[in-house]
Amino acid sequence: MEYLYPLKLDYICKTALWGGDNLKTRFSKESSFKVVSETWELSVREDNRNIITNGCLCGMKLSEYLTRFGNSVIGKDYTGDRFPLLIKFIDAQDKLSVQVHPDDAYAIENEGDLGKTEMWYIISAQPDSELIYGLKPGVCKQQFCSAYQSGKLDTVLEHKKVTAGECYFIPSGMVHAIGAGIIVAEIQQNSDVTYRVYDYDRIQDDGKPRQLHKQKAIDVIKLFEADEIEKIRYKNGADSEYLADCEYFRVKKLELNGKINDSVFKESFKSILVLSGEGIIKHANKEYSFKAGDSYYLPAGMGEYTLDGDAQIIISSIG
Repeated sequence: MEYLYPLKLDYICKTALWGGDNLKTRFSKESSFKVVSETWELSVREDNRNIITNGCLCGMKLSEYLTRFGNSVIGKDYTGDRFPLLIKFIDAQDKLSVQVHPDDAYAIENEGDLGKTEMWYIISAQPDSELIYGLKPGVCKQQFCSAYQSGKLDTVLEHKKVTAGECYFIPSGMVHAIGAGIIVAEIQQNSDVTYRVYDYDRIQDDGKPRQLHKQKAIDVIKLFEADEIEKIRYKNGADSEYLADCEYFRVKKLELNGKINDSVFKESFKSILVLSGEGIIKHANKEYSFKAGDSYYLPAGMGEYTLDGDAQIIISSIG
């Protein structure tokens, strides 16, 4: 079937006051924005829809492709009413706001959208870069609320130094933030619901601070022990093959050095996100080149393919 081939996707640039120019220089992302905070590499969200840039379907939006060929190109048993994932590169030249995401039940009731569980793969980090990753051990929700209301939020937040190659899993309800000097690949549920807890009193170009969502943040924040996070991260038990294998996505990192044969079965599509290096995808006697920063959508049921090159790749699917 001619529509089952590796679909190369364009990217959608975003700008925010905390972004930088690393995505332009590292991944050759072109943009009229002076500062690029994110590029959306796999998205079907309204007004943020990637376009197929190769093959017989060149110029078609990925969302149109999914509508035309149905859930079978997502996964044969997939019954969701929307595409499940959103995948991005993020460049945090400055620190992001402290934030939290709701779970599905709260988001559907209050926002008409899905909740957000996500993961970050650290592509690069400057010395002493850190994340905010949950609350300090032993802090209860009442202590969080008290610190929040009294302006002492940082006293209850857990800070973690990070280095390139690490992975962090963030279940819905976990307070978090990317610190300055970090580039990440983010794999998340297809949601754009964020409750901003604190933004360091920064002022936007319009002279106003960004909106905070204090009550909603308090509503949805949850406390997590390390073993609880791991149980959510690995629904079938920890598996060193995967960075995450949860209810919403399955993600692994591939160190490509030569040829690897693989298949895309009917159960799930595969997303190819290239972190570094270059190579080719071989499928049905055709070759599709890739380089650092590229994103491909391999539709469910595409069958056998070969990766050939020298590259670091993130492969995401839904099972």
